Amino acid sequence: MIVIGAGAIGENVADRVVKGGLEAIVIEANLVGGECSYWACIPTKALLRPGAALAAATRVQGAREAATGTLDAAAVLQRRTAFTHDWDDSSQVKWVQGAGIGLVRGWGRIAGDRLVDVELPDGTREIWSARHAVVIATGSRPSVPPIPGLERVPFWGTKEATEASDIPHSLVVLGGGVSGVELAQAFSRLGSRVTIVARSGLVGGFPEPAARLLSEALLEDGIDIRLNSWVSKVGVDDRGVTQVRLGDNTWLECDQLLVSTGRKPALDELGLDQVGLEPDAVEPGPDGRVPRVEGGWLYAVGDAAGKNLLTHQGKYEARMCGDAIAARARGELGDEVRRWSPFAASANEVAVPRVAFTDPELAAVGRSVEECEKAGLKVRAVELEIDVAGASLRADGYPGWAQLVIDEDRQVIVGATFAGQDVAELLHAATIAIVGEVPLSRLWHAVPAYPTVSEVWLRLLEAYGL
Repeated sequence: MIVIGAGAIGENVADRVVKGGLEAIVIEANLVGGECSYWACIPTKALLRPGAALAAATRVQGAREAATGTLDAAAVLQRRTAFTHDWDDSSQVKWVQGAGIGLVRGWGRIAGDRLVDVELPDGTREIWSARHAVVIATGSRPSVPPIPGLERVPFWGTKEATEASDIPHSLVVLGGGVSGVELAQAFSRLGSRVTIVARSGLVGGFPEPAARLLSEALLEDGIDIRLNSWVSKVGVDDRGVTQVRLGDNTWLECDQLLVSTGRKPALDELGLDQVGLEPDAVEPGPDGRVPRVEGGWLYAVGDAAGKNLLTHQGKYEARMCGDAIAARARGELGDEVRRWSPFAASANEVAVPRVAFTDPELAAVGRSVEECEKAGLKVRAVELEIDVAGASLRADGYPGWAQLVIDEDRQVIVGATFAGQDVAELLHAATIAIVGEVPLSRLWHAVPAYPTVSEVWLRLLEAYGL
């Protein structure tokens, strides 16, 4: 098998294939380990964690009296750099080689049936042929809006923001999604004066009460939030200051502009036309296989598959895909893939966990009330503030909110959201309940330890009527 892309997803699919008895190579032009390791998940959370730790200390009497300083920005950046290994991928390369996976440095492009044309760093080319499968694991790239003047402004994307060597005095963030909001809070706590410009609300996809709790916290951090706003023009004046004109003709000034307006699958220039595909028409099945390609040898996983642009979900898809490829090579799997089998990424349909690692954290899994109703499910939402002993002990005046979405006919949970300090650690219990379709009558016997924040589970079930 040949994998184009050696990020976390490409590494995982190759690892599963090798464990299944096949040979695999990964082709990578940049750093082995990909965006998540060097410019996304890991460095972003490394930038966020010191501010969250300091803020948590100030919420506990006795600790707040000792937490009298501010963040050491240089030390935070140094810790971030340690997590990225100073953007050196030698440890990741060692892991790939130790897993029995071959590595080819270069730019891979599909050249025909099971063929990949690789341009090497020295400009020469090699053609590699796969016996069983080629997997596209090229991730995603930023979607840059067509704003007049943007092409002449030295703006940051999320990649440049996570590898920053200095903290700008002022920062304007275009985009109210999770990535933009996380970076906005990180830089605000590191000393930047931050403004968020969002075309609609913040962190779409989370329930409004959860988003409101986060918005209030961002305002307390001193972040200026411009909702339902858009940018009509940007430029740089004679002083070198970036000028941002909003749709209502007001102007913002900043030392640095960060554009975080979403991502799209990185499928351009991959040679998909050689197999009759357009970049926006890959559409892989639950096992990652692209059904429109004759012979069934082409697969796509992770962000490149365009389903759930989340690292953990991409790794999940990669595990299923690798196992499916190995099973087909052994003659143990045909074209049909049974739902919830070891070869189908069925959780993509009903149980995708997602977290905004802001302070407070937002964590959700499953479907919203609106999504359930659109699917024809009869559901009931149970909502309450997180007001349990474990929360009160964790932080004075702990602000939090929780919601369960319950399928009334089957009496199972189909969605859950938590908002508050450290609530990401509550999420996996909800994921298990949804994937396992645990009946409420049995879930009632899952007793939360006292005093923990998990006691909110008991309160939610009581509010439902158990």
